[in-house]
Amino acid sequence: MEAGLVSFLSRLTGLGTEVVSKLLVSAAIMTVLWLSRFLVMRNVWRATSESRIRYMWQKTTAYIAMALGAVVIARVWFPLIGSPATYLGLLSAGVAVALKDPLTGVAGWLFIVIRRPFTLGDRIQIGTTAGDVIDLRLFAFSILEIGNWVEADQSTGRIIHVPNGRVFTDTIANYNQGFRFIWNEIRVLLTFESDWTLAKKLLLEIAEHHSLNLGADAKKDLQEASRKFMVQYARLTPIVYTDVRDSGVLLTIRYLCHPKSRRSTQEAIWEDILRALAGRRDICLAYGTTRVILDGAARDGDPGAGGGATV
Repeated sequence: MEAGLVSFLSRLTGLGTEVVSKLLVSAAIMTVLWLSRFLVMRNVWRATSESRIRYMWQKTTAYIAMALGAVVIARVWFPLIGSPATYLGLLSAGVAVALKDPLTGVAGWLFIVIRRPFTLGDRIQIGTTAGDVIDLRLFAFSILEIGNWVEADQSTGRIIHVPNGRVFTDTIANYNQGFRFIWNEIRVLLTFESDWTLAKKLLLEIAEHHSLNLGADAKKDLQEASRKFMVQYARLTPIVYTDVRDSGVLLTIRYLCHPKSRRSTQEAIWEDILRALAGRRDICLAYGTTRVILDGAARDGDPGAGGGATV
């Protein structure tokens, strides 16, 4: 029956019986691999609703099926090749130059899988591109872009596809790996006439209030990170630094936050600052001003003298 089918297809297509036979065997191999992967994935979907686990099984089974299919089908079409290792060696030698970029992508994928400079869900920056990793594939990975024209590291909504080979040429910054927190700073500029010592105390209290629940987690993360990286911090609690600028006294709040909550914590701290300073005469925010003298010479400290105006 099989010989009759091969003969029939050979007459129908005009191909030789040997070619038709190999095509049928190849189709059968691909069908078996597809059905096997289908059954495995159906069991995985029944066993768990965790999207990350489902995703990893989906990717892993696809890679295994492709690799097995390539090796087995190659043995069908090239029976003189003694082993899969010999076939892969000859194939890689023949296409190394022509497929330089794809091979670099595969090497980059292996580097990502084995060394794990980042994984799904991590917020990273590679070169000038930053975002959250949402997909890992054989030749490229995808990130949901942050920053660019959007302030405070929030999402732009664009998906950026990055070739895996860039892990060998570009610097990678991982916001989550090891120590899962980042330092953020908020600059508050006060007038020279303000009571900056009292303001510094108020700002520190506000920062400590918003960092109250992070101290223990940050300390635990730092201990874990120090086992793998040379990460050391003298303190993990908020601090306020004092500096002097041309237009006033600059107080800089430095505090820890989660990478994805930088803007929300900054907003919350600024709202508390504005509420705390509302109606106070001893602490005033500074801002750029221009003094214009319309006629006459204004006396020091009297901008309105001689018809002067402050804009």
